[in-house]
This record gives sequence, C-alpha cells and structure tokens, in this order.
Amino acid sequence: MTKITAAEVNELRKFTGAGMMDCKNALVEADGDFDKAIEFLRKQGQKIAARRSDRESNEGAVIAKVNGEATKGVIVSLNCETDFVAKNEAFINLAHEFAELALSTSTKEEFLNSDFNGISVQEKIIEQIGVIGEKIEIGAYRSLDASFVGSYIHAGNKIAVITGLSEKAEGAAQVAKDVSMQAAAMNPIALNEDGVDQSVIDKEIEIVKDQLRQEGKPEAMLDKIVQGKIKRFFKDNTLVNQTFIKDSKQSVAQYVKTIGDVKVVSFERVALR
Repeated sequence: MTKITAAEVNELRKFTGAGMMDCKNALVEADGDFDKAIEFLRKQGQKIAARRSDRESNEGAVIAKVNGEATKGVIVSLNCETDFVAKNEAFINLAHEFAELALSTSTKEEFLNSDFNGISVQEKIIEQIGVIGEKIEIGAYRSLDASFVGSYIHAGNKIAVITGLSEKAEGAAQVAKDVSMQAAAMNPIALNEDGVDQSVIDKEIEIVKDQLRQEGKPEAMLDKIVQGKIKRFFKDNTLVNQTFIKDSKQSVAQYVKTIGDVKVVSFERVALR
C-alpha cells in the first residue's frame, strides 16, 4: 500500500475543500494518485447528488456582482438544504467566486459550463456535494446591462438586487445602491406600469370590484373607483412609482432625477424563499 503523507492529504484538502479523512480515504483509494483522488471525490459527489436529488434546497447565499466598468451586473444564487451550510464561510466564498465568474457569461447554461479552476462550474458543484453531503445547486442566474449598474446584497445573503440606470452621472453609484435597497425591501412586481402583466391588472380589478360590491357601492360607480384603486396599486407595486423609503416626500423616480436626467431602466431581484 502506498504511504499517504499528511502533506498530500493537506494539498488535496486545499484543492477540493473536502475534509481531512475524506481526502485521506480518496488518496488511499487512488493509491496516492492526486488526479484519481479528485475523481474519486467527484464520484462520491455524484452518488450523494443522486440520492438527494428530490430534497428541497431553499437555503443558500444570493450574491450580486458588478463589473469594473459598472455596465453589467449579475446575481447568482447558490442554494443548499440547510441554514448551517448557508452560513459556512467556505460556502459563501464559493458563491462569491461563482458570481464573479458569471460576469463573463451571458446565460445560465454558459455559466454552468464555464471553467472553474480546470473543471466546469457544474462539476465543481458535484464535487462540493460530495464534500458537504447535501444537495447544492445554482438556484438563480440573472444579469442585466445598462449605462450604469449598481447592486445591493441584504444582510445574511438572502436577497440581492442589481439596478440599471440610463446614465453614468455623478452620484450614480449611491443612487443605484439606494434603488437596489428599495427593491430589496419593497419587492416591486415590475419596474413601471408597462411591466405589469395584463393578467395581474385584470385580477386586481376583479378583486377591487368584488370588495366594492360587498361594501354596497353602486355598479355604475365601480369603474371610476377602480381607476383610482389601480393607480394606487401601481404606486405601491412598481419600483419607480413607489414612495422612496429614505424620503417619503418623493417617489423613486423623483429621487433618481436628483442627479440629473437619469432614469431607472431595469432591475433584477432574487430572494430565497
């Protein structure tokens, strides 16, 4: 039997993140061959992944990143089964590394197949399933491009937002962050009225009319009252029309205008359930 040294075990541990005993066992199985030991750990991950494929992965870390030019932003959610794993420093660091890599990709499929230290992102995930022992997956992949992009990650890595502005004006970084915080806190359903699906509006109209009928309002008055209610619905639920949480005297759109002829053009919000 090939003698496995502590230095070899430590090297494999640093490379894969697996536990000391797992690394030692892998090296023993591989007769000291480093590459075969890595392959052994990946196969262990595949076995665990198959056994836990039907598990829920509602915990994890949601990370937002913006490129150096502040013209592209991404959100990547690395999901797991338990809050214990989600709070692990190594897990959070991996989520940050994944999000950084995602900045150079355009789709989730491209991201999962992209190179991560010699293996694909998907292969790294399988490897980490073997290391951690529970289901891990990429839950969300979102990206946007704009003249200026800012981001915000809520404490605990449970919510992340990226926001695109129409111009790179002075003060854009703070404004984009503030608007991202607004979206994180208030969870708007769309950027503006045009972004709300007609089926959502129709459903809201139906709900409002039913409420008004129960209150005894005359049928002839319903349409006029509904118009005001729907206007309020847009104000409460669309990002640019919401009351700015840091200054209730202005809307989000009005706040953005304080740095010039600037508009919010897009946003993405991801939250763990």
